[in-house]
Amino acid sequence: MKMKMWKNSATIMMVVGLCSCANIQPRTAQSVFLENLKGLCGKSYAGRLVSSDPQDADMAGQVMVMHVASCEAHEIRIPFHVGFNRSRTWIISQQMGQLRLKHRHRHEDGSEDISSQYGGDTINQGSSARQEFPADEFSKALFIRTNIPNSANNIWAIELEKGKKFSYELRRQNRHFRVEFDLTTPVPNPPAAWGGN
Repeated sequence: MKMKMWKNSATIMMVVGLCSCANIQPRTAQSVFLENLKGLCGKSYAGRLVSSDPQDADMAGQVMVMHVASCEAHEIRIPFHVGFNRSRTWIISQQMGQLRLKHRHRHEDGSEDISSQYGGDTINQGSSARQEFPADEFSKALFIRTNIPNSANNIWAIELEKGKKFSYELRRQNRHFRVEFDLTTPVPNPPAAWGGN
């Protein structure tokens, strides 16, 4: 009787063990990237424009702050303030085994701008330090509708050098925009983005 009970207990423990292993998700470059990004949640960092495209001359020298304002299981929201302009929020989410970057733009009254929700999905695992997001079909149609068709070739990237630097980048032919944020020294959190984070 004791032997039978021991065998049953051993079988139950083995089944529980197998079930536990089945629930463990493998660590991928993207999961490490997100984990490191979530480590910044609730904090803000100062940044600066490091690219030299003439189109961005009005942003050079302005105070820039990113605020990792919201970290949910599958979505991170990062308002990006330039001077007094609090219209921009980067939204990074997990979608069907990919990462997605969207740009939300709102007016000061909180209403959404016509040029909002553009971005794209990753097309590979990238690395734990860099993820790239080519423009998706929604964005391409939006750029054509708003008369900026060259933006249909946009590739955005986010880089995260843990504990050192966060970078946001936009590239296409004849276009380069890049800002870098110093992760070594958090700054006070700014006011919420227009319309809320």
